[in-house]
Amino acid sequence: MVVLNRIYTKTGDDGTTALGNGERRKKYDLRVDAYGTLDEVNAVVGLVRLNTSGNALLDSMLARVQNDLFDVEAELCLSEKGPSGAKLTVTDAQVEWLEKQIDLLNAELQPLRSFVLPGGTQAASYLHLARTVCRRGERLMVELNDKDAAGVGEAALKYVNRLSDFLFVAGRHANDKGARDVLWMPGANR
Repeated sequence: MVVLNRIYTKTGDDGTTALGNGERRKKYDLRVDAYGTLDEVNAVVGLVRLNTSGNALLDSMLARVQNDLFDVEAELCLSEKGPSGAKLTVTDAQVEWLEKQIDLLNAELQPLRSFVLPGGTQAASYLHLARTVCRRGERLMVELNDKDAAGVGEAALKYVNRLSDFLFVAGRHANDKGARDVLWMPGANR
């Protein structure tokens, strides 16, 4: 378990931060950027949850997503085994859980006839924002996998890919099950 007795350490004043194994990296390091971006996703999901308290099903799904996102971040932060000898890794079971939630929410939605624009309800708008930040995090993880020998676990990459799909479907679900979706009208303003 993590123990945080002190919030500021001053060790980052030189522009570096510590990975979970104690190694120092620049704050713009690709690995740090990847888990920082997923932390941003998590913060946006927190904003979503301010608007989902009336939807127990969606709110409980989002609570689990927030926790699982920390697992992905921890895996990225520990590019190798940490001081305790353990490395937290995302599992295929977490990916499968997301897929089941996507199917559950999507079963209540009408098929799309156009692309969905961010909008509708406040919760849906925040879910679309979370989705776009999640896609950025995924791009960073793929780049990290290509450039860093320690790479990224396959399940973690799958999880983040499915998460953006989940956030899209959850956004539609939060839009009164798609009834309040804002649809793209190609060429409407020419």
